Amino acid sequence: MPSREDKPHPDEIACLYEISKAIHSTLDLRKSLYKVLSLLSEQLGMKRGSIALLNPETAEIHIDVAHGISRAEKTRGRYRLGEGITGRVIESGRPIAVPEIGDEPLFLDRTGSRSRADKSRISFICVPIKDGRRVVGALSADRVFEGAAPVEEDVRLLTVISTLIAQKVSLLEKINREKDRLEEENLRLRKQLHERYSFTNIIGNSRKMQEVFYLVTQVAKSNANVLLLGESGTGKEMVANAIHYNSLRVEKPLVKVNCAALPANLVEAELFGYEKGAFTGALRQKQGKFEAANGGTIFLDEIGALALESQGKLLRVLQERELERLGSTKTVKVNIRLIAATNTDLAAAVEQGRFREDLFYRLNVYPIYLPALREREADILLLADHFLEKYSKEYGKNIKRISTPAIEALNRYHWPGNVRELENCMERAVLLCDDQVIRSYHLPPSLQTAEETGTTQTQGLSEAVERLERELIVDALKSSRGNMRRAARSLKTTETERIFGYKVKKYAIEPRRYK
Repeated sequence: MPSREDKPHPDEIACLYEISKAIHSTLDLRKSLYKVLSLLSEQLGMKRGSIALLNPETAEIHIDVAHGISRAEKTRGRYRLGEGITGRVIESGRPIAVPEIGDEPLFLDRTGSRSRADKSRISFICVPIKDGRRVVGALSADRVFEGAAPVEEDVRLLTVISTLIAQKVSLLEKINREKDRLEEENLRLRKQLHERYSFTNIIGNSRKMQEVFYLVTQVAKSNANVLLLGESGTGKEMVANAIHYNSLRVEKPLVKVNCAALPANLVEAELFGYEKGAFTGALRQKQGKFEAANGGTIFLDEIGALALESQGKLLRVLQERELERLGSTKTVKVNIRLIAATNTDLAAAVEQGRFREDLFYRLNVYPIYLPALREREADILLLADHFLEKYSKEYGKNIKRISTPAIEALNRYHWPGNVRELENCMERAVLLCDDQVIRSYHLPPSLQTAEETGTTQTQGLSEAVERLERELIVDALKSSRGNMRRAARSLKTTETERIFGYKVKKYAIEPRRYK
């Protein structure tokens, strides 16, 4: 190589530029490092080059990437900290340049890649690769001996290159740490999803709900289409979640679409996607919901709201497993499982000509009917306790139970909004309650007035006071296990036990029930 002055040689500048491009052109560190060593050989005449890395756990140094050294020779290139030139550079964090390796006893030539004749005319330069103050490895190279001055210039050049390598190593370590964190987070979220949508989270001990559990567990592991039937608020979406997250498609997406919420002129664009320019405002290509659910499950809620034309295209997707985006003639294959839900009578809609008969039979492969809450009275208190625990925790309240009169009000109500209405009712009660007990006056007015529910009689002020008085007496007797004296004392009343007993008789309360 020609002699060099203090300022960088044009060849060095060009080489550094190419090396910088090679380092940052790929996330594959080993590939970029091989390119770096190849450029040092081709453009700057450095015969052999290697990058040795330190294993911080074993304190062992090994050659990871090499140029001009055979695989067997590279395998022999292992050192301990402080051992040989490479070991000393990594231990001290300072570069070492050897003008003639034949005259340097510290040069071990552990790889055995230099002949005896070569050693009298080869210079060896080794510089540390540092991430801040931490030494992660060393970059070394051989060149034909040209005197002490060129060797010092090589130290400067290799130090610049080692800095570029260190920056890349640091960046990749951060990327890998973030990747590991995201993978852990992904696993945690998947576990949470599985726990949240497991069959055990569908609450119900009634006979009708046991039938639902059986049907769901039987179909979950298959690829059969499922049709969920039932009134609004009965938990159809929760069942759809349970089916997907306990199916063979759990690793793939679950895409949810509320057909009733989509404008009629946008249904097909949302479901099947569209090409750029397919209609006014289509500024780019867009993937439809079916393509987004490829390999997984698509949940079509309120499917009875689909227009007849859209029903025909949906039938083709279910039969042929393919679709065409709006504005395209290209066929796109999709592998999806369909779970549909409706609160309307599809059979009646077929008779009225509002729903395609062929689509109905395609959907009705495995129907599951979710009973209304009034059909599963045995589950009302179970669900109420579940929502009480959920919202008490969410709002940081220590509410322990529901009073007997409140339970009676819950059981008397006919629940037109089903489980969703019960959940909203309990959330409201938790927000209003400042005690440890949910009482009847914490419940919504719709559970307390005959005008809206037909379940209780209209009461004046005196009746309302008597109702509250009776509720407090019942709660006190429950807490005292039917002991009238302790119950009277817990209410902090100044009345005698005789008057307390009179109140018990007045409201036809039986203390023995609470023992």
